[in-house]
Amino acid sequence: MIEKLEYLLALAREQHFGRAARACNVTQPTLSAGIKQLEEMLGVLLVQRGSRFMGFTPEGERTLDWARRIVADARAMRQEIQALKRGLAGSLRLAVVPTALGMVAALTTPYRARHPAVTFTVLSRTSIEILALLENLEIDAGMTYIDNEPLGRVRTIPLYREHYCLVTAPNAPLGQREQVTWAEVAEIPLCLLTPDMQNRRIIDRMLRTAKASVTPTLESNSMVALWSHVQTGRWASVMPRKLVDTLGFSTNIRAIPIRSDEPSPLIGLVIPQREPMTPLMAALVAEAQLLAPKLADEKPS
Repeated sequence: MIEKLEYLLALAREQHFGRAARACNVTQPTLSAGIKQLEEMLGVLLVQRGSRFMGFTPEGERTLDWARRIVADARAMRQEIQALKRGLAGSLRLAVVPTALGMVAALTTPYRARHPAVTFTVLSRTSIEILALLENLEIDAGMTYIDNEPLGRVRTIPLYREHYCLVTAPNAPLGQREQVTWAEVAEIPLCLLTPDMQNRRIIDRMLRTAKASVTPTLESNSMVALWSHVQTGRWASVMPRKLVDTLGFSTNIRAIPIRSDEPSPLIGLVIPQREPMTPLMAALVAEAQLLAPKLADEKPS
């Protein structure tokens, strides 16, 4: 039964019978037969079939909700029994918005110091992708914005607020200022994240509030790409102060706080709203709760 539900989840993720079969390490006829057996067991059609995958029936969509719960519980049970036998071990899959990637080590490093048999996979994803990956059991947790856009059925653990600064060369426009406003930032050429990134949508909102707008001279979905351009001394950007501190300064770069009356966005850990938590997840939440006060004590420059 669990195996057949895994097939269904793979099909939901891949939207293609062949790719779903490969993801499950079975042949396509085996996967199709397993889903057919599940349909016979439930007495309903779950998948709309044609020459290719065409989606799920309403009954199939509801079955997917149950499949996610049942498979997640089965995985949690296996993990808990294994933890009783040999201690905390296994792997954690995390997806993180680009602006928070520099902070992940503050969570994973002390976690692994306590539990050296645990390994990590860290992916860079948009906030929307993180929620979809959580829903489909493709990741265990995410690090994303938790107070800006709807999150759905997740549990959140607040970590820190994202304070923004103008990152630019000292000899560039505004480069000698101790503080700037969003309206002033809008007056200079900027390189920013692409509009599909929530950080960009937040920056655009801050600019609109200041009755300003900006057309970036360069857009990227990578903070590393933006940082490499800023380091040439010929580009400017808006970045979270914690990220800039993590990436490190050079003599030709300044990080100038942006003054704003708007509340700073809150970054946090998001996990599935399921009980009981797996031992690995419970340890991750405990680590996040230990980390949050330390990050909150770090005042923006």
